[in-house]
Amino acid sequence: MKFDLHGIRFNVFKYLFLFSLAILLLFGGLQLVLIRPYYRDNKMQSVKNISTSIENNLLNKQASQADVEAIFDLVVNNDTCVAVYNENGDNIYYSDAIGEACMLHQDIELFGEKLNIAGDSKHFVSLLKDHKRLEATIESKVTGYEMLVYGRVIANDLVNYYLVLNSPLEPVESVIDFILGQYLYIAIIVFVIAFVVSLFLANNLSSPIRKMQKEALKLQSGHYNVHFQSPNPTFSEINDLALTLDNAALKLSKIDELRKDLLANVSHDIKTPLTMIQAYAEMIEDISGDDPLKRKEHLDIILKETDYLNKLITDMQELSKMQSGNLELKKDNFDLKDTVEDIIDLLDVLFKEHQLKLVLDLKPVVVYADELKISQVIYNFLSNAIKHSPKGGSIYITIIDKDDYVRLEVRDEGEGINEEDLPYIWDRYYKIDKRFKRNLDSTGLGLAIAKAILEAHHARYGAKSKIGEGALFYFELSKEYEEENDGLSPLY
Repeated sequence: MKFDLHGIRFNVFKYLFLFSLAILLLFGGLQLVLIRPYYRDNKMQSVKNISTSIENNLLNKQASQADVEAIFDLVVNNDTCVAVYNENGDNIYYSDAIGEACMLHQDIELFGEKLNIAGDSKHFVSLLKDHKRLEATIESKVTGYEMLVYGRVIANDLVNYYLVLNSPLEPVESVIDFILGQYLYIAIIVFVIAFVVSLFLANNLSSPIRKMQKEALKLQSGHYNVHFQSPNPTFSEINDLALTLDNAALKLSKIDELRKDLLANVSHDIKTPLTMIQAYAEMIEDISGDDPLKRKEHLDIILKETDYLNKLITDMQELSKMQSGNLELKKDNFDLKDTVEDIIDLLDVLFKEHQLKLVLDLKPVVVYADELKISQVIYNFLSNAIKHSPKGGSIYITIIDKDDYVRLEVRDEGEGINEEDLPYIWDRYYKIDKRFKRNLDSTGLGLAIAKAILEAHHARYGAKSKIGEGALFYFELSKEYEEENDGLSPLY
């Protein structure tokens, strides 16, 4: 398998594998360091447990034969010899599981002096009575092993007993050798598992990323039909990234389509009037120059085409200014109802020409905005509604007064808009019908300008529509001045 030494696959594999090895080494090191004190502590605890059992089951009650046998089994199972003495140094209980290696019968150094516990039990009792407790590790002359000697005073009613136990400490090195031998096999198994798991995780993590890289190279080359998502994603974060990139590719594809449409439409919209102007100018020069009526007719057409070009350039300049962030708003308080009624008066001729019925639900309400710019938005919404309404249809204009904002809605009964087209109708030169249709009354930039104005006001805006059910356009404005606005985004 070929690895890129700087790639994510190799580095994930490397760090996971090294982490596994570090854990193995740490575990082995801790075993070596801690096994000696752990073994000694564990052995001491076993001896103390035996002493507690003797105290509870032998000295603090009338012991039965079963109790005595249970204590004997405990002593034997732990390789221990034990003796219990009374105040006079008399032995009242003795049990031995290690024979001649038992330190109770050997001369050993305890409490700073040489002593044979079994041979001079009275002296041992007096020493233990003074010191209360004995814990010592002494090397046996018989076995050469370290031996653990433990003793304590047991108070029982008015009588004290003196207990002493002896248990060998197995050579720790042999235990360590055994553990290291076992650990070596475990380490090999873990090493193999760590290698396989690290390789598996590295491949699983890097595979979708490498796939995304290949798709990104296609995207870079201008191929937008790419898919970043994997059919069975392993990691949700990578899946989310792939989904985001898929959406970005889709939007880039749409933007590229809009760019092509923009170039086609602009070139069409500029070339057509220029051709008309040139044609009619030549006609005036060649044919109608001496005919006043034909000359006037041809000049009127030239003037209309020139006026259209002028409006197109003006709208493009205005839109460019708005989108560059240089739009200056002259905000003030004004009654939105009055503004809507003024625009209705301006468009009255068109309403009558198309035999449209207006259904109004207007409430007087004051908003804080640039009245001229908002009027431009309303004019655009109503113009679109007129253009797309059937003859004899109705247009509904509604003002909804909320607590902290005002919503204006314009709804028509036209052909409607596909839901997939709704997010793009605000883009300049976006046309639902891709066939070029030039309208001398419209430059095709109205909704793009409306969008720029509303976003400059931090207004929420949008459109709702279904095919055959007309379209509803709306925006929402603040009622009063706010020093800092959160910037509401468009809702479609």
